[in-house]
Amino acid sequence: MTANTNTPIKRIALFGSTGSIGTQALDVIAANTDKFSAEILTAQTNHELLIKQALQFNPNCVVIGDETKYKLVKDALANTTVKVFAGEAALIEVAALNCYDMMLAGIVGYAGLKPTLTAIENGKPIALANKETLVVAGEIIMQKAFEKRVPILPVDSEHSAIFQCLVGEGRSRVEKIILTASGGPFFGKKPNFLVNVKRDHALQHPNWSMGAKITIDSATLMNKGLEMIEAKWLFNLKPEQIQVIVHPQSIIHSMVQFNDGSIKAQMGLPDMKLPIQYALAFPQRIDNDFPRYDFRKPNTLTFEEPDLRTFRNLALAMDALNKGGNMPCVLNAANEIAVYAFLKNRIGFLDITEVVERSINKISFIEKPTLEELFESDAEARSFAASLMQL
Repeated sequence: MTANTNTPIKRIALFGSTGSIGTQALDVIAANTDKFSAEILTAQTNHELLIKQALQFNPNCVVIGDETKYKLVKDALANTTVKVFAGEAALIEVAALNCYDMMLAGIVGYAGLKPTLTAIENGKPIALANKETLVVAGEIIMQKAFEKRVPILPVDSEHSAIFQCLVGEGRSRVEKIILTASGGPFFGKKPNFLVNVKRDHALQHPNWSMGAKITIDSATLMNKGLEMIEAKWLFNLKPEQIQVIVHPQSIIHSMVQFNDGSIKAQMGLPDMKLPIQYALAFPQRIDNDFPRYDFRKPNTLTFEEPDLRTFRNLALAMDALNKGGNMPCVLNAANEIAVYAFLKNRIGFLDITEVVERSINKISFIEKPTLEELFESDAEARSFAASLMQL
């Protein structure tokens, strides 16, 4: 392709480039080399894919979180101009560089918080795929973004849908938002079925191709609870303005109801490349060859209330949303530990909820936590959750 000389190429820092979001973002960049370049790539342990990506996209630098993999990456890229760094501290240092125009925050879980905060402090727009950043420290992050006049563009399909519905609308006119949930692979099942669920079964999501952590969160409905907390901060909403509806077909990605009763919905086939592309290119919409939804083909769209008795993680997340303070941080930390244990076949599917509930009941509540107190709450919750499972 020939670069458009009127529009400079937007340099993207992909934090979490080897994950599900990162690899799909690189597909978007590869299809639009006249608009985007990959300037920074980071991975935690997948050094082989990171090397492959670096050789293809020739970024300014790469970071491998696992320091034991540093020499492997360094040697593989020795004949290139790519700078190689390693370790958690390097993620934060690279986020402070001035060689990129936008960060795609795709690191899964709490680990994405510090690099994202560093990017905001340095005035970099954020394409946010890491919902845990706002779950853990939403008030601090949004306040910092406001002070630095940094836009935070959501990449999650549901929050992208809400964002798209709000473009051109005054936010004061929002009555409520409606987050749609697929229901995951166990939609309609009861606890007597879930007690026997194994890792491989839980990883079989019916509609979306996602990483293991997010897929398990979708199966327990924790993912939707985290999205409710994220939505509160992204769109400046009260908890009672956020509703969850199960929509198994995943065609309507979310909706906004305004104060006159009208509802806007964003629709499309389930494909994460679309919200990724929208965030990277905003305020423009750019052409693509993604599959289109065809209204001429019969398809029934259905909606129903989530089963909070069976999928109690969503109820726990709603409680954390309403309570606020450090409770969403504790909820997230305990859930990350519990999901890790489930993926290692160390606990059962329903045990995830038990670990989360016991953790949020154990850790002391802080109504207005500082960032340092959030870090402490996270560490305390992880330690307690791990102790329950003797990890």
